[in-house]
Amino acid sequence: MTQLEGRDAEQLPQEREAPKPVSPKWDTVLVLGGGGMKGIAHVGVIKALEEASIRPDAIVGTSIGGLIGALLAGGLGWREMTEVALRLKKEDIVTVNRRAMWLGGVRAASVFLDTPFRQWLDNVLPTDRFEELMTPLRINSTSLVTGKEVWFGNGHNDEISLLDAVYASCALPVFFPPARIAGDYLVDGGVINALPLSEAEAWGANKIIGVDVGADFVAPREGMFEQGMIAIHERVLNLSIRNQRVQSLDRYRHLPFLYIRPKIGHLHTFDFDRNQFFMEEGYRAAQEAIARWKGV
Repeated sequence: MTQLEGRDAEQLPQEREAPKPVSPKWDTVLVLGGGGMKGIAHVGVIKALEEASIRPDAIVGTSIGGLIGALLAGGLGWREMTEVALRLKKEDIVTVNRRAMWLGGVRAASVFLDTPFRQWLDNVLPTDRFEELMTPLRINSTSLVTGKEVWFGNGHNDEISLLDAVYASCALPVFFPPARIAGDYLVDGGVINALPLSEAEAWGANKIIGVDVGADFVAPREGMFEQGMIAIHERVLNLSIRNQRVQSLDRYRHLPFLYIRPKIGHLHTFDFDRNQFFMEEGYRAAQEAIARWKGV
């Protein structure tokens, strides 16, 4: 893969009318999927891509893929991202909303508070402005009002803060409260598009690198159904996301596509104790996929 030198050749100025805007055509678009903490594997993938001299011209991300994509687009390399991942603790992101534990707490917006997560994002994101990113980036979320995808970044709404866009893309329903933006209520983009290959195609990608860190279909954990409505909700959400992710793969396999699938789909969404393993498995899976692609 070669890095695109830039956008389509600029049109010559016209005296009578301004040139019509031209959609960029990228050589290589990197698509980083959603999967909760399993998305830390994206860091290992980025390391393998860098070692293979593969650099994306643009990035599409959803949920934690949007977060990792923002770090990469902002200029962080895999070494800096590794440090962020290894320092990350559960309490940096997850703080129980005590109101949800009270009698009548079913009316609470979420199980976790959003403030700690937002503060952590503010500390790790390299900038708060899309226009300051070094690589074009698009991040999705899901509107609870319209039921449609809402995209932020290059070619979409890029005036919103990067922090708000990343939070909205990561706001897994019931666990985190929706992001309230411009009168809308936005939640995790992976709810309806956990591996947004469609956006890479729409963005004019010649080649797509898709990193799939979503859940596999596995048997319920022992005692899961006795753990209450949160465990059941997570199970339902994982089944739904898995099905639409598989449909996305089937629909877009005709594209020039390097597919990277770390073997982590059986692990838990909020597993904070395996970050090193996630990165190592992402690196292994990417090396293997690149070798197949190159015919090594």
